[in-house]
Amino acid sequence: MQSAMTLIYPHQCVLCDTLVEQEHGLCGACWRDTPFLSGLVCDLCGTPLMGEETGRAEHCDDCMTIARPWVQGRAALDYRDGARRLVLALKHGDRLDIAPPAAAWMARAAAPLLRPGQLIVPVPSHWLRLLKRRYNQAAVLSLALARVTGLQASPRALQRPRRTPVQDGLSLEARFANLARAIRPHPRHGALLKGRPVLLVDDVMTTGATLAACAEACLAAGAQEVRVLALARVVKTP
Repeated sequence: MQSAMTLIYPHQCVLCDTLVEQEHGLCGACWRDTPFLSGLVCDLCGTPLMGEETGRAEHCDDCMTIARPWVQGRAALDYRDGARRLVLALKHGDRLDIAPPAAAWMARAAAPLLRPGQLIVPVPSHWLRLLKRRYNQAAVLSLALARVTGLQASPRALQRPRRTPVQDGLSLEARFANLARAIRPHPRHGALLKGRPVLLVDDVMTTGATLAACAEACLAAGAQEVRVLALARVVKTP
């Protein structure tokens, strides 16, 4: 039956109309245009580093100068080319079909982060943004990731009571100031955070300011520890 359905409705690349063998897959051209992060990466934010893996935790320049309220971090993609198109299609194009393959890529990147009993928590959106966009892409990714990993997700553990300006174009200091007191544990659902290891999920990590605000809110609610995972990481060019 599945083979017959595939003949009638063949699978298409999630980035273009090219036919592919597997559902939610990328064609060869789009795969080559989508930069996956691998090899030696910063243990705190997932940015790629020069050199070979040694088994020791290595940190990038930013993570050696910026205090991170989480213990580990990873990302699946470098936020450029095909990866950027995927993120923007999920975020602004109602392309929720991107979430299943994205969750599989994120699960592979998150292998060093996963812990028994871990609670997957997405970065929250303000209700006005939800009203406009109709969904929180980080919550969609967190639920898809929970299905892949078998871990529990709590899309409402955190809330964003204060609407913050868009972070694009802001300096590092302004990004962190913008998020001050903007995120807090949900009065009821936030109780799930107490005593649990937490995996924070977002679509893109740039400076880490948003994830830092979320991590601090989780720790304030009694989380045991926090790790962070993004679908894509903005990587500085030399």
